[in-house]
Amino acid sequence: MSEQSHPTPGPVSGSSAATPPPRRSRARLLLGLALAVLVLDLGTKLLVVATIDRGENIRTLGGAVYLTQARNTGAAFAFAEGATVVFTLIALAVAVVIVRSARRLFSTGWAVALALVLGGAVGNLVDRVFRDPGFLRGGVVDWISVFGPNGEHYPIFNVADSAIVCGGVLGALLAFRGIEFDGGRTKDKEAARTAAADAERDAGTAAG
Repeated sequence: MSEQSHPTPGPVSGSSAATPPPRRSRARLLLGLALAVLVLDLGTKLLVVATIDRGENIRTLGGAVYLTQARNTGAAFAFAEGATVVFTLIALAVAVVIVRSARRLFSTGWAVALALVLGGAVGNLVDRVFRDPGFLRGGVVDWISVFGPNGEHYPIFNVADSAIVCGGVLGALLAFRGIEFDGGRTKDKEAARTAAADAERDAGTAAG
């Protein structure tokens, strides 16, 4: 009677099973989404300048939104008008910092948040550099007025302003939840450090 041969299972590589998959940088996501925000912002501004006269208000959505054309020399939502050069330099610094941080960015949430801020900052920066009255002092084109014309109830804004605010809110939520740029959580890292310190202390006690 012949014996049945059973295939011997091959060796299982424990190291490959235990090794987590390599993390992928979210730099492309950040830059791609920022570029999309920039194109949308600049495109809508060019359309508004070409089709709507300054001071004109076009009523839409039953009066919930008015399309207009205004120039803002302050920050987002017409905050601190008159400090154009200051906000231009701040926007430039923010853009540089975000781009330099892109390589160590592994969190999708942070990539989206920073992309919104970057795209919005660069969108308004283009206006400040190239529009009247001059270099670094140009007025940003704002064109969305909600609940009334001419910013009666809420400051007139644009796509870039909305992106900056949404990105800031998302970043604040991520920071509140303890999510860091590398995708890890502050709480988990602190627990890991505590566990490592305890293990090292126990090993020292046993050796003594």
